Amino acid sequence: MSPNTFDCIVVGSGHAASSAALSAIEAGSRRVLVVEKGPAEWVGGNGYFTAGAHRTVHGGLQDLLPIVTNVAPETAATIDMDPYTPQQFTDDLMRLSDGRSDPAMVKAVVDGSRDAVGWLAEKVGVPFTLSFNRQAYLVNGRQKFWGGMALSVADGGKGLIAAHRRALEEAGVETWFDTPAVELVTDEGIIAGLVVERGGQRAILNSPSVVLACGGFESSADLRGKYMSPNWTQAKVPHHIHLHYRTCYSRRRPAGPRNALQHRRRLHSYAAFERLAHRGFSATGCHSTCWDANAPSDCGDRVLSNQFTKSGYPLGIMVNARGQRFVDEGEDFRNYTYAKFGRAILHQPGGCAFQVWDSEVVEWLRKEEYDDGVVEKVWAQSVEELADALSQKGLEDKAAFVHTIEAYNAAVRASKTENPSRTWDPAVKDGLSTVSSQPQLSVDPPKSNWALPLEKPPFLAVKVACGITFTFGGLAINPNTANVLNEKGENIRGLFATGEVVGGLFYGNYPGGSGLTAGAVFGRKAGAEAAKLAAQAA
Repeated sequence: MSPNTFDCIVVGSGHAASSAALSAIEAGSRRVLVVEKGPAEWVGGNGYFTAGAHRTVHGGLQDLLPIVTNVAPETAATIDMDPYTPQQFTDDLMRLSDGRSDPAMVKAVVDGSRDAVGWLAEKVGVPFTLSFNRQAYLVNGRQKFWGGMALSVADGGKGLIAAHRRALEEAGVETWFDTPAVELVTDEGIIAGLVVERGGQRAILNSPSVVLACGGFESSADLRGKYMSPNWTQAKVPHHIHLHYRTCYSRRRPAGPRNALQHRRRLHSYAAFERLAHRGFSATGCHSTCWDANAPSDCGDRVLSNQFTKSGYPLGIMVNARGQRFVDEGEDFRNYTYAKFGRAILHQPGGCAFQVWDSEVVEWLRKEEYDDGVVEKVWAQSVEELADALSQKGLEDKAAFVHTIEAYNAAVRASKTENPSRTWDPAVKDGLSTVSSQPQLSVDPPKSNWALPLEKPPFLAVKVACGITFTFGGLAINPNTANVLNEKGENIRGLFATGEVVGGLFYGNYPGGSGLTAGAVFGRKAGAEAAKLAAQAA
C-alpha cells in the first residue's frame, strides 16, 4: 500500500469521528487516517467540551451497573432509577422536535443506543459513570435519577476524548493535525479519495471511502447571522478556537437550507455543503445553552470547558435586563429545556439574563457550575439590595425586578395554599407552581414545577448569556449505513457522515445526551460500511 493510500479517511477528530475510525478498524480495515484542521492541542472537537452525557435505552439500574465505574454495592442500594424504554426515547426526540425529526433517523439512534454505549465501554474503554452530579438529587437519603438520562463519563468530555485517543493509538489509526480537507476525489460519482493541505502543500490521498465528521457552522458569526437570525451573531461559542472553522470548509460561502442533495466533487467551499445540505435543513435550529455571561465570546476554555454551563434555573427564576421573567423555568426537567432556554436568553434585551435563588436552594446548585472560582456571584441580604447590585451588571429596571419577585412569590404562596399536599422534590415534576384560582395573582409565564418563594436571605444571582454549541441542519444520510444521500435519495458510494454534520435528527429543541449517542451510532455504521468497501477494493 502506497504512503498516500488508506482503507478509510475520517474528517474530524471528535467523538463521532473517532467512533467511525475505530469501527472501521474493528470491521477489518488495515489503514485508517483521521485528518483534523485544528492543532493537536485542540483535538476532540465539540465532544471535548461536553459533560460526556449519553442518552440511551436501558432497563434500569441493573442494566447499567456493568458499564459504569463509580458505583459501589452499598451505593447501588440507595439508587432509584426507572428504565428508559425505546418508546420513551422516541417520544422525547419527537416531542422536542414538534414531530419534525425524521422517524427513520430517530429509530436508528434509539435502536442502536444501548449497543453503542456498551461498545464504547468495552471496546473503546470509555469510563462511563452514573451522573449523580447532573441527573440525580439526593432526596430522603435516596439518589433519585430524573429526566431519562443516567450516563456520563469520568472527567466529562476530556475523559471521553482521552479514551478515544488511547484506543486510536492502540488500534494504529494515524491522525494528521493541521490538515484541512480541501476536496473530495471522485471517479464517475464514486468516492476515490480526498485532497488535503499539509505543511503548506496539497496532497491527494487515495481511499474508497471518506467519513465526514466535521461538525456544523456554529463557529462562524457571519453564517449564524445569515442563516439563523442577526441575534445569533452575539451568541457565545464555547466549544471552538477561532481558527477552528470546521474541517472541510473554507470561508468562501456558507451552508444553507437547500432542498437538493447533489453529487459534487468539490468540498472546499460552503457552496458544496449547500448543495449537499439536508432536505429538511432547519435554518433556525441549533443546540444552545445557558452560558456564563463572563465566559469568552468566541473561544473555548480547555480547562473549565463545560463548567461555564449554568443549568440551575429550575431551582429558581430567570429575569431579563428589564426585570421580567421570560420562560417557565419549571416547564420540564433541565435536560429537556436548556437548549430551548439558551435561545430564549439570546432574544432578551442585551442577550443576557440573571438567574436568581434564595438560600433555601443554593446548596442544590452544582458546584462544577456555580463554585466561587467558576462564576461571578452577586449576593445580597434583600431583593432590593440585589436589584441595586445587579444594576451594576446590566439590570436596567430595578423597580420591575423587585415587582417581578414580589408577584412571583405571591403566586407561589397562593398556589401552595390551594395545594397543601404538594411538596418540593427536584427529582420529579412536583407540581409546585404559580398557578391558582386567583387570577389577580397569576404571573406570565407561569412556573409549572419546583416553585418556591424567593424569601430567605441571602439571595444569589449570576449573569448568563446564550452559548451555541452546534447547529442542527446538515447532510442527509441513510440511517442504516450512514451513507450521504444524493438528490434522488440514493447512497453516494464511499461517502459517509456522522456527528453534527448530519441533519434530520434534531429540530428546534434537543433531549440532552442525544448528540454523543447519535455520533457513536452513526459513526459505528459508517466505519463498518467503509471497511466493506475496503475489502471489496483489496
